[in-house]
Amino acid sequence: MSASANHLDERTRDSGELLEDIMPSAITLAMMLRHKKMAAWLRSEFDGYQDRDAAPSFRLDLPGHIVAKSPQYGWIPAPVTDQHKLEFGHIDLIEGTKVLEKICVNSKKGDGNRLLLDTDDMAVLQKQINLSAELAINLSRDVYSRLLKTVRGAVYLWVQALMEKGLEGEHNHYSPEERALVAELDTPEHFWRKAMDEIDSLPMPDVRSAGFFERMFGRAS
Repeated sequence: MSASANHLDERTRDSGELLEDIMPSAITLAMMLRHKKMAAWLRSEFDGYQDRDAAPSFRLDLPGHIVAKSPQYGWIPAPVTDQHKLEFGHIDLIEGTKVLEKICVNSKKGDGNRLLLDTDDMAVLQKQINLSAELAINLSRDVYSRLLKTVRGAVYLWVQALMEKGLEGEHNHYSPEERALVAELDTPEHFWRKAMDEIDSLPMPDVRSAGFFERMFGRAS
């Protein structure tokens, strides 16, 4: 088992690299450095969160458009007020990055993903707008892309900080002295908050869209 901060740095900036493939390498590096908090956060991001209380703020209350299912026309904009949009027009994404990235990759730019409203919220809103139809939120592809770029950006910033401390080159293990040198960087919240603030200036590629054959037959292994 080996890990390289330099290689991980390159991969986070490579548009051909999916986050799905980067995350296991980042987890390996964190474990080798004894960065327990970072490794735990990366695993939670990769696998998903059990509930919203454990999820970071960039995954919560993400804005979307409320739609209703019409028997004749399919999904159409729901007849909601601005107050309804404020109260119900947002959703949490606590699934793992692997799942979210697949949704994003399989969506074309300008498209999105439709998620049914929480059962209780749906019942309340149906009563308020006097509508029995199913209600959902359309989240744009950009919302997914920004979430994934935030995670990718946090990994990039962490790796940059490691290299600034002199932790470069391929390693099969790290000495106690090397681990001590970067022990203070086991702060995932610092890095994801910094990624949120700097996302538009970080050298992160947009999440690419799959081509026709990839959407039909999947990614080659």
